[in-house]
Formats: sequence, structure tokens, C-alpha cells
Amino acid sequence: MKLDLLCVGLTTLDVVGRPITEIPPNEEGRLIEQIACAPAGTAGGAACVAARLGVRTGVAGAIGSDLTGKFVRFALEDGGVDTSLLNTLDGYPTSTTILPIDSDGRRPTLHAPGAGSVPPLTDELLQAAALVRCIHYGGIGAPTLDGGPGESLLKAAKAGGAEIICDLIAPRPDAKEELSRLLPYVDWFLPSADEARMLTGEDDLQAAADTFVAMGAKNCVIKDGGRGAVMAAGPLRGRLAAFKIDVVDTTTCGDSFCAGFIAAHLRGMSDADALKFAAATAAMVAQGLATYGKLDSYEQVEAAIQTMPVAEVVE
Repeated sequence: MKLDLLCVGLTTLDVVGRPITEIPPNEEGRLIEQIACAPAGTAGGAACVAARLGVRTGVAGAIGSDLTGKFVRFALEDGGVDTSLLNTLDGYPTSTTILPIDSDGRRPTLHAPGAGSVPPLTDELLQAAALVRCIHYGGIGAPTLDGGPGESLLKAAKAGGAEIICDLIAPRPDAKEELSRLLPYVDWFLPSADEARMLTGEDDLQAAADTFVAMGAKNCVIKDGGRGAVMAAGPLRGRLAAFKIDVVDTTTCGDSFCAGFIAAHLRGMSDADALKFAAATAAMVAQGLATYGKLDSYEQVEAAIQTMPVAEVVE
């Protein structure tokens, strides 16, 4: 399959349950409403959502040779994602996350690292990066990619004419050093508000976005949950409004924002309209459980934009 998008970085299995307000003491049990599992991560989650939005998508990263890894590969392929660049690493478990969701959609994270944390940079991946229309890079923090290999990948992608989108997941403070290498290749940097504040030391998100642009990113949009997003994207500045919804689960909302933006951009939407589409995609995901939530299709998101109310933000 000829790909338009290649998602590079972390692939995990998310196991999500709701509503969970406490862990039962001793060996007691509780009945809850829902449990779901799905591929997730900066690469796996974004790839799943992009494919559901009709983008010809592949994922590059690693899973273990265990049963969980077999399930993750099956689920990705069942969702229309090309897995030819998803490596199986013997001797590693598949990265897995348990997310107990409370009644407000909040989600503490219990993560077991594994193969997804060490995605290899292969010759096949370098060749593929030069042939796709877009790279979604979520590999910062991986020891196999930091310190030069990730830069080589983005350099190859940029030389091939790809648009490069970059996201983060739970970055360490030293991620700023890696960003200094990568951001000059990045067309759109899309971190979360917490990540942006931690890495820049700026409490004001507009100042944080401007900092990342000064570091080399062509554009920066900082995702701020129900408060929308803060833009430093050419003439687009200030806040992008979120949609007002009843939140069920915020798992994968950040990855779905990225995937929605990419899907709309690849179809030729303007920057402003693509960002609105991104916010609507995240809103559809947040209304259900796990990676897909209530997301069905590109057309569904287009229709939702016309009917979902816009949330007001009080500064």
C-alpha cells in the first residue's frame, strides 16, 4: 500500500475501564460500566485515528513477541493501518498501559514499558520516510532515536518533501536538547500544555509556543484540553476554541488532535480549518472510550463541526 502518512514512535496497548473511583480493598470486587482495549501511543494511537479518517497510514515502531503484541498488530491491521514497518522484538514485552477512568473522564496512567520504548531506526524506515506525504513523529525520549537517529529520519523525510508533524508523550526535562535538533525540520509542533510549560518554564502558553518557534519549529500549536489550543502558526495566534461536549475519556485526545489535523491538511484544508477539524476529531474521541471513542469517519467529523457548540474559555 502506498502511504500518505507514516506515524513513528510509541505503540502500546491501552486497557481502559470506567468509571473507577477507587481500588477495592483486599480482594473485593466492583462492577463497572465499560472496559475497552485498543492500540495507542504517539504512533499507534495517531495511526488508528488517521486510518479511520480515511488516510492511507502506516505505523513504524516496535512491539514484543508476546500475545499482546500479536493482538496489537491484528488490531492495527483490522483498523486499516499498514504494519510492515512495525518491528517485533524478541525478548521484550509489548508496552502496555492501564487507564482507570473516573466519572469526569480523568485518567491516571499505569504504564509498563516494553518494546514500544525502543523503536529501531531501520534502513527500511529511512527509505519509507522519503516517500510519504507526511511524517508524524512521536519518538522523542526513545534511546534508539534520540541523539541523532531521529534527526537522520526527519532529514530524510524533509529531503523527500514530507510535511513533518511532531508530538510528545511524557517528555523528560532533557527532551529540550532533542527538540533543539529536531524542530528545525518540523512544520507543526503540537505538544500539550503541561509538556510546553515543563520544557520552556513559561506559564503563559503563548510565550511557550513562541519559544518553540524560536527554537526552529515552523508552527506551534499547544493543546490545552477543554480550553482548546494556543496557536503560534503564522498569522494564527491566540486561542483556538474547543467544542463543548460531555467528556467520557480523554485517552488519545492529543493523538487524535494530531491525526485530525493531518487528515484535514492532506485533503487541502487551510491551516485554520484543519485545526478546527483537529479539535472536532478530539471531541468525538473524548465522547467514548479508548483510542476511537465515538469516532466513525471523516464525514462524521465534518458534520459534527456544524452542530457541536463551542466551549467558552475564561482566562
